[in-house]
Amino acid sequence: MPMYKVRPFHSGPVLAEQLPTCMYRLPSLRSQHPPAAEPPPQEEVDPSLQALEARQELILKRLYELKSAVDGLSKMTQTPDADIDVTNIIQTNDCSLTASGADLDVMLGKDYGALKDVVINANPSLPPLSLLVLHNLLCERYKILSAVHTHSSVKSVPENLLKCFGEQTKKQPRHEYQLGFTLIWKDVPKPQMKFSVQTMCPIEGEGNIARFLFSLLGHKYNAVTSTLIDSWVDTAFFQLREGNSKEKGAVLRSMNAALGKAAWLVGNELTIADIVAWSVLQQMGSASAAPANVQKWMKSCENLAPFSSILRLLK
Repeated sequence: MPMYKVRPFHSGPVLAEQLPTCMYRLPSLRSQHPPAAEPPPQEEVDPSLQALEARQELILKRLYELKSAVDGLSKMTQTPDADIDVTNIIQTNDCSLTASGADLDVMLGKDYGALKDVVINANPSLPPLSLLVLHNLLCERYKILSAVHTHSSVKSVPENLLKCFGEQTKKQPRHEYQLGFTLIWKDVPKPQMKFSVQTMCPIEGEGNIARFLFSLLGHKYNAVTSTLIDSWVDTAFFQLREGNSKEKGAVLRSMNAALGKAAWLVGNELTIADIVAWSVLQQMGSASAAPANVQKWMKSCENLAPFSSILRLLK
């Protein structure tokens, strides 16, 4: 029996009410196929703004060139040749490009923003002919910015030595070159070279500098060939040029015997041994008294353009 009994409030069947599913109903603002969006109108560029942008790019380019030039000069002013008369620049020579600068980056290290510059001091009373020949060979492989300076310690330099890199040609921005080659005629006992002011000491001696420059040509030799080449280089400087008459005669006989077996001093291709030996014989002025094979070999050297141009300096 129920405790409470309540009478119903309504009679008849229960009516189902439709309850709302959202608070507000709004008509759709999008149609089933919306119209394609129109492209935004192109804004007209002010000509004065374009001129300003072009001027800014030109200024930035000139600033980059100035930075490269200052970096190159800093390598010279931080050397013992800081008292060089930089206003006495004899010439600048542009050499052709036949190889990629990546080779130099591998051998010398990548230097961003600054031109790799080889600075050599040499005495005009004894021109380092081998270095001039190597400069010509480097010009055949890389794009080189060449320049000749006169140091204040030298009173006068022969005209042919002032133009040892050829006549002045068109100049290009410094950063477009791969290597700088600066020759300073200075009163020094032996040639000196400096490449990197921060990371290396000066290299002294024509033979040592020639080895460095020849390595930039990228030639690779085995241990035996490299030893023979180094032996001929030392023999040329220490015995053929600085030795007594007996030592010089012995060297010429050894050269004559070696050249009787091959076209060049070491193997069948030109090496630094040939460049150095030829230069020493030219400096001595005794080429005419050399044995037959040596004279034939010297003519073979002089038939090559890098040698013939240097030979004209001696006339």
